[in-house]
Amino acid sequence: AIPVLLFAAVHHELLRTREPALARFYPNLHDEPAEGDAFTAFREFTVRHADAIRAAIATRHTQTNEVGRCALFLPALAMVDAEVGPLSLVDVGASAGLNLLLDRFHYTYEPGGSVGPASTVHLVCSTRGPVPVPDALPRLAASVGIDAFPIDLDDDDALRWLEACVWPDQIDRFDRLVAAIDLARAVRPVVRRGDAVDDLAATVVEAAAAGHPTVTNSWVLNYLSPEARQRYVATLDELGGCFDLSWVLAESPAQTLGLPIPTTDPAEDLTVLSVVRWRNGQREVQRLATCHPHGYWMHWEHGGT
Repeated sequence: AIPVLLFAAVHHELLRTREPALARFYPNLHDEPAEGDAFTAFREFTVRHADAIRAAIATRHTQTNEVGRCALFLPALAMVDAEVGPLSLVDVGASAGLNLLLDRFHYTYEPGGSVGPASTVHLVCSTRGPVPVPDALPRLAASVGIDAFPIDLDDDDALRWLEACVWPDQIDRFDRLVAAIDLARAVRPVVRRGDAVDDLAATVVEAAAAGHPTVTNSWVLNYLSPEARQRYVATLDELGGCFDLSWVLAESPAQTLGLPIPTTDPAEDLTVLSVVRWRNGQREVQRLATCHPHGYWMHWEHGGT
């Protein structure tokens, strides 16, 4: 098996060079990809570009910015908006900040209907159960992201790396990522370099001045140590004791042990969508749905506390 980081490093270099001998096998780079064994072309390309590939492996780590998860967040955020009014969004682990553009995407839930403006980014999510598809997008009074290594939207090479971390046979993911990057370059979402735990409180306090502070994270907390996850939750608990706060998260319980989210024993590997509310200093946890990690489907659950 080819290590994931090596595969991404080769993909990154191929996105730069577009050399046809190998690119013709990549569905995201060729309308009619070649069939057959691509290993010889892959090996020759890797040898030819060994220095650049080694440099990428030595200096980069896999990083994603999966906009499909916005289709998971949307019903939960609309529920919070209906309860408390316009939201001031804080997305933790924001990468290039693409998920901060969720109110600029178009969504289709099957069944459930469509919502959102005409957009170059169209997200389709299959549903089971009574998913509360909103009639309108949640209102965002403000939005900001935090990331340890935010991607500069003016850095073509860094953006290529983000694209390289998408499997080349997942053409729809690749195409919507490219479209979201183009949109982000026009809109310029705000993403600050910071630590998910150490810089969380100050960012949320600042956000609270603009609207109801709402923290989001998706497949981020699995990268934190158990101790750091405990501090993350403790920070939100402390903030929730000072003012009303909401937290919408899509994480795998098996990968994020210690979160206050109901799960099975042993904990599930599936992505679980939940909302945690602090109102008048009291915390309430509601498990909403199990989901595909990239937002392709959502199975809404009844109730849950």
